Amino acid sequence: MGTLMQALVFDGPARDTAATRVAAVERPAPGPGQVAIAVEYAGINFKDVMARRGDGGYAQSWPFVPGLEVAGHVLAVGPGVDTPEPGQRVAALTNTGGLAEVAVADAALTTPLPAGLDPAVAAVVPGAPTTADLLVHDVARVRDGDVVAVHSASGAVGAALAPLARLAGAATLVGIVGAPSRVPLARDAGYDSVHLRGPGLVESVREAAPGGADVVLDPQGTTALEDDLAVLRPTGQIVLFGNAGGCTLDPLPTTGRLYATNARIGGFSLESLSRADPARVRRALTRVVEHLAASRLSVQPTVLDGLAAAPAAQERLATGTGSGKYVVRVR
Repeated sequence: MGTLMQALVFDGPARDTAATRVAAVERPAPGPGQVAIAVEYAGINFKDVMARRGDGGYAQSWPFVPGLEVAGHVLAVGPGVDTPEPGQRVAALTNTGGLAEVAVADAALTTPLPAGLDPAVAAVVPGAPTTADLLVHDVARVRDGDVVAVHSASGAVGAALAPLARLAGAATLVGIVGAPSRVPLARDAGYDSVHLRGPGLVESVREAAPGGADVVLDPQGTTALEDDLAVLRPTGQIVLFGNAGGCTLDPLPTTGRLYATNARIGGFSLESLSRADPARVRRALTRVVEHLAASRLSVQPTVLDGLAAAPAAQERLATGTGSGKYVVRVR
């Protein structure tokens, strides 16, 4: 589009906000199959933190504009795009570049917003709730009566998983958190019992769910995998969907051990799936919007004013001192 805009920029890898700034950058134009969105609200996600600290696979080059989810209205469309149309209000999964005045997204990863849906709430949809919906329906395929255990139960994805798993028929929801201060947050999200990660976790979970868990959803990389296997019931499954600590990932258990424990272990990445099967991601995104519009799901983000507020929110996620979901009002 040939003009400048304001965006949040990471100048290079950093463990804190030292290399983060709001800067004037070139405003992007939509390519084939893409739309340019005038961003009203943009979500803050832990993925921003992983990109900021230089974890592999997140920031492909520097300087880097983070931001995986936005709500706003379509400014322009690229070649081959019939819908959405310019002027239409949408939520979109951008994967990168969302924390800016204008963001580009694949048209296949946008969904229209129903009248009356708060755009601040809509900006939350493409990240954590869509991840949770896909984990419940497409990856773990939660069934009626399942016992579902979730690590980081007080986080954004964990808080979305509880109501969505319940809607899918889960009978028992077991939350796992890393600090006592997170226990009330997980209980408020809807978990039947909440347990502290660390010594005694397996015994505590087994007491709450004597038969074990049918599904364990774990964004902690492989650091908790031994505990996951220990609380899993035969024929259960573990889904790894992140690496919150940024630790080196350990090898998975041998095939022989999986045979012996009758366990399944899988992986999930929202960004990877959005590239391989955008239609599946868009269906999930649209389902979540419909849940919100019908009041079957509730999201109450903390709204921050302006891109300049984003670094402090990202730091709260990095240090574990924040709670709930943050969005920034961009315009």
